[in-house]
Amino acid sequence: MTTPVIDLDVETIASLQDRMAAGNITARSLTEHCLARIAAHDGKVNAILELNPDALTIADALDDERRNTGPRGPLHGLPVLVKDNLDSADNMMTTAGSLALVGHHAARDAHVVERLRAAGAVLLGKTNLSEWANFRSSRSSSGWSSRGGQVRNPYALDRSPGGSSSGSGVAVACGFCVAAIGTETDGSIVSPSAMASIVGIKPSLGRVSRSGIIPIAHSQDTAGPMARNVADAMAVLRAISGPDPRDGITQRGEDRGAHDIAIELNPDALQGARIGVARNYCGFDDAVDDIISQCLTDLENAGAVIVDDLHLTPAEEIRPSELRVMMTEFKAGLNAYLADVEPGLPVHSLADLIAFNAENQAETMPYFGQDIAERSEQQGSLTDPGYIEALITSKRLSQDEGIDKLVSEHTLDALIAPTTCAPWLIDWINGDNRKGGSACPAAVSGYPSITVPAGYMFGLPIGLSFFSTAFSEARLGALAHAFQQQRPIRHPPEFAGHFKLPKNEAG
Repeated sequence: MTTPVIDLDVETIASLQDRMAAGNITARSLTEHCLARIAAHDGKVNAILELNPDALTIADALDDERRNTGPRGPLHGLPVLVKDNLDSADNMMTTAGSLALVGHHAARDAHVVERLRAAGAVLLGKTNLSEWANFRSSRSSSGWSSRGGQVRNPYALDRSPGGSSSGSGVAVACGFCVAAIGTETDGSIVSPSAMASIVGIKPSLGRVSRSGIIPIAHSQDTAGPMARNVADAMAVLRAISGPDPRDGITQRGEDRGAHDIAIELNPDALQGARIGVARNYCGFDDAVDDIISQCLTDLENAGAVIVDDLHLTPAEEIRPSELRVMMTEFKAGLNAYLADVEPGLPVHSLADLIAFNAENQAETMPYFGQDIAERSEQQGSLTDPGYIEALITSKRLSQDEGIDKLVSEHTLDALIAPTTCAPWLIDWINGDNRKGGSACPAAVSGYPSITVPAGYMFGLPIGLSFFSTAFSEARLGALAHAFQQQRPIRHPPEFAGHFKLPKNEAG
């Protein structure tokens, strides 16, 4: 029998389902293809923390089910990877990349994982990440964890993959899976997606359940899909969205009828759409600005009305209150999560974790420390007046005086800005060298954001973010899809050993 040719850089969820329906490929052959890609290339990028030993068994069962009763839906038989801060009640661990949780096997799936399984996805494995979702040190290297080591950007292996959903973004870019799940508190889906030249969706707070996800800040945390195109990302978002009795905030989406996400894949969706440019989130790099200018031309050519030179609340004004909120909620949320892990594990509180890291410094902190964790431990409770005031302030600045204000005043369908800067050099001594980005307002407000490949800065990926008010994913998805059809610039990575500036640009 001839082995089917599979190229995930050109396939989509729809085309894969068509091939499965025709009997051209199976869940097993697709899963074997992904496992072979991982075996061939993950040694270069270190995106995979753990593979599911039951993946092929799951694939076989889903093939039998397809033959006997038909597919469950668009994800039936498709291999999906999830970030290693989502619980999975199986033979894989959930560790947030930390040596302190090695041996932790969750008693129950995260709600997102439950929904993936129910949709017929093959849970292929867990992805590496920035340890504790990048909330340990102010001098961290994105994509590094004590359990998994450093994730590397496949477009230039000496460059950062962004964080904290680093492994998920890189795995999608490399064709290790059909799609992956990341989590975001502030930038951790959209930034690594942009740096991997893929699509990432940070959903509205309340659309996707937070239960069974190792937390940072409950007022901002969410899981979301990462895929090579908008249509696939929206298909995964539909699968993981929905109410969860374990997470009351999902009732917010249920009350608004927002869990049925319809997206009409219409290349003309930009016709007449009013797109606002958050100009104060541009300007951190001339080459990035040049790419954004090209994007604006493409948007206008597709019929969009560009409303330029808008001023959105600067991240610098939001950060002080946001950090207070995040540190307070991290302490409360992590203490609650760790209280339920197995008795034999060494950590059951944030204080335990800090002590474990100090006692095992050579392995857990060889390059950078845990100052954010230590500052979080000093915070008060969720009833502390300072925390409550910070929460009110951060929401006011990002919502009422931020995204909602601009969308209302200018009758916008979406705001846009460059997602983040080009991938910087990995630097374990000095930490990340992030120059700019636009994730903060949507993250703090709890509003949706979608990043789409926008271009390449000397071969390094740049993304464009579309964001708007609460539960506007369907409209944002339609606009982002139309933009991707108008500007189909994504190309797969070549695993270059290091970034090399083109000679004609080197001076």
